[in-house]
Amino acid sequence: MKAAVVGHPIAHSQSPTIHGHWLESTGIAGTYEALDLHPDAFADEIRALVERGFQGVNVTVPHKEAALALADTTDETARRIGASNTLVFTQGKIQARNTDAYGFWENLAPSLTGQTPKRALVLGAGGAARAVLVALQDAGVQDIVLANRTLSRAQALADELAVSARIEPLSWDDAESLMDQQMLPLIINTSSRGMKGENPITCTLAAQTSQTVVNDIVYNPLQTALLQSAEVRGCRTVDGLGMLLHQARPAFQAFFGGRVVVDAGLRHKVERRMGLV
Repeated sequence: MKAAVVGHPIAHSQSPTIHGHWLESTGIAGTYEALDLHPDAFADEIRALVERGFQGVNVTVPHKEAALALADTTDETARRIGASNTLVFTQGKIQARNTDAYGFWENLAPSLTGQTPKRALVLGAGGAARAVLVALQDAGVQDIVLANRTLSRAQALADELAVSARIEPLSWDDAESLMDQQMLPLIINTSSRGMKGENPITCTLAAQTSQTVVNDIVYNPLQTALLQSAEVRGCRTVDGLGMLLHQARPAFQAFFGGRVVVDAGLRHKVERRMGLV
């Protein structure tokens, strides 16, 4: 059995490490590789992989929207998010799926102590925010505040996705004031702020307490300035690496038929591969 991750560029992808670990631990006979596909050749190359007998591919930037458009069928989650990170090949057909929302929630849920928060603040209105918003709605979060540096983008995304929950757009400055003035049960950063080479989020989170969960989906560095501020306030914190690991689980099962878990061994292997430890 054969699968791959496709992107442009692709050298940064941790998918070969993740899937390679699971192939080894399960003893499944399969291969998983990284393929750099230029956007101009994406559709033809994907169809060639179908012809070559691949079980499917994971999809990373800049191909996620093109993958959705290429597919013969699309699952509901990928349709709602508007992008696909997993293409599954069956009997010559291409099915688009999206496992980002699943990976986000699987990473976050253990820190929620079994209770779904009624309210959440989401920072950023890009592609990652779409997956997070869908996951929060599916989990039953009823009141979501969506903040972005460009308010109109937050407004547009709120208008598009506010189906099963109220989504209130907010400017970034107002969101920082909110975090300093009002206790929130859940705060999630989906933006690139705090990523290596980007400006950090320096809000002090003055109103947050041990009842607040702060999740930063950035995983390089693992301990962002936002998470450091959250720990000072006594909040529960969740870094972003687990989302990367958990989103791969449904893809592995679709490609290779094996049920796998995210354990300390896998996490440590990826951390070493990325130079995080």
